[in-house]
Amino acid sequence: MTYDRSAGLVETARALADGTITSRELVEQTLARIESSQGSLNAFRIVRTRAALAEAEAADAQLAAGVRKPLLGVPVAVKDDMDVAGEPTAFGCQGEFPAVARDGEAVRRLRAAGAVIVGKTNTCEFGQWPFTEGPAFGATRNPWSPEHTPGGSSGGSAAAVAAGLVPAALGSDGAGSVRIPASWTHLVGIKPQRGRISTWPRGESFQGITVNGTLARTVADAALLLDAAAGNHPLDPHRPPAVDASAAVGRDPGRLRIALALKPPFTALPARLQPEVRARVVELAEKLSALGHLVEEADPPYGQIGLTFIPRATAGIAERVREAPFPALLDRRTRDAARLGGLLGGVPLRAARRAEAVLHRRIGGFFTSYDVVLAPTTAAPPPRIGAMLELGGLATDRAMIAACPYAWPWNVLGWPGVSVPTGFVDGGLPVGAQLLGPANSEPLLLSLAAQLEDALRWHETWPPQEAAMDSPAVRPRSARTL
Repeated sequence: MTYDRSAGLVETARALADGTITSRELVEQTLARIESSQGSLNAFRIVRTRAALAEAEAADAQLAAGVRKPLLGVPVAVKDDMDVAGEPTAFGCQGEFPAVARDGEAVRRLRAAGAVIVGKTNTCEFGQWPFTEGPAFGATRNPWSPEHTPGGSSGGSAAAVAAGLVPAALGSDGAGSVRIPASWTHLVGIKPQRGRISTWPRGESFQGITVNGTLARTVADAALLLDAAAGNHPLDPHRPPAVDASAAVGRDPGRLRIALALKPPFTALPARLQPEVRARVVELAEKLSALGHLVEEADPPYGQIGLTFIPRATAGIAERVREAPFPALLDRRTRDAARLGGLLGGVPLRAARRAEAVLHRRIGGFFTSYDVVLAPTTAAPPPRIGAMLELGGLATDRAMIAACPYAWPWNVLGWPGVSVPTGFVDGGLPVGAQLLGPANSEPLLLSLAAQLEDALRWHETWPPQEAAMDSPAVRPRSARTL
């Protein structure tokens, strides 16, 4: 049978368990959709055709034997910074990378839940930028408008989910890299508590600012993938208490005190919230008020939090560059960031890490007055393809901060946030808003996001099929098919 691309993760898992469709049928159709869209969207770096079909057949055998797992036989995708046994992990870089021997912990847990990994999605080089382009793979395009980026760095995962190629995907978020593409492709994006989804074999990715997260069309789907991937490797340094994300989706959040935070946190470069994005976020705040919540404008006491982000981010880049098999092929901006990280990797990095506890106390105090922060996910709609690709380092930083000044503080804090759709601007381009909370607040954020989804029904709006499938003038490089 033909399975509708609008079926989400929860619905797909149920259909497989009921025998409505087999995993083999579902994975074959998923692979066909990926292939037909690769020339237009270019969402995938690697498509695991043979392996995915073999995994689907194994899942069907388990289903026939009465085995039931949360994602048994369901096709999902993961970002190309995650290790999948037998595949290379290029993380957006040029060159032929060797296959890795073992799954990363998050992928291992997805497999344990029964998921079929159909491929690895495109990301910019080492996940540094809010676009998904580069000489290694071309440009990944936005299903809502192929002339625009889906964002980054988890842009491939976002494009794949938004176009209905897969029902959900894993991404990673080091400065908004799940939430930004979620915002720009009309998805739900969960950045969980640090350590909620393991980043092993790296106990701390980019000095602890990067976490793995989920992208889906609905809150329930994003929560189910979070539950499936959550958990720790025995050597993980961050081990938060377990939460049941899926159970929170159906729970009434109660009447909450919500701070509408429209002012960008301090950065050394200017940032301004564009009026059309502000209007969509304010409309969401008004909806929250209509649902019975107390909403008032208030900004968390961020202070000079940006001074603690830069040493951690650039030191993380320096670590990756030292391990890169083809350093001469790296973007000049990557090499410049690595040099800065080398300079900041001693005393400044140690001071930045120590400052986190101070920030926890100061910003944590804000949550004695408010339960949730509502903020824009980005200050602007998605830029056009190529707008940042050829810029120099400082010009790239200016463009990034101008477009995306809101997401990164929660990476410094390590706390959870959920980006939800707020509608469209500028001729149909999606934008979003973040629900942000203190440590381990995923259940509260997800129950609030689900309440909004029930009222706004954002998951019922799809990108135009012709935009998702029509090839642009310049065809991207094909994915590696295995």
